[in-house]
Amino acid sequence: QVQLVESGGGLVQPGGSLRVSCAASTSFFRLYDMSWYRQAPGTQRVVVATITSSGIINYADAVKGRFTISRDNAKRTVYLQMNSLKPEDTAVYYCNRAHTYWPWGQGTQVTVSS
Repeated sequence: QVQLVESGGGLVQPGGSLRVSCAASTSFFRLYDMSWYRQAPGTQRVVVATITSSGIINYADAVKGRFTISRDNAKRTVYLQMNSLKPEDTAVYYCNRAHTYWPWGQGTQVTVSS
């Protein structure tokens, strides 16, 4: 079973920045398209950003221009740099494959509030 461990969340003021990370336990990490997802209370989990195994990147409209996804295959880690954060970005953030999912990790809470 592949394990995903998210980290780096926290409380930040509107307009601030955070970088969240997700480490995967598989040595084949470099072969997979990876995404960041988020889930706010009472809502469904939605995709925020995707980076393919070849480095093609896509963002949800809500975060385009503010968030940056990247990956380090040697570290088996995918990152999400979040700038100009808004209260509506408050959610639990998860990473996983872009299509067929591994077991979900615990996520990392991001709270944007003054």
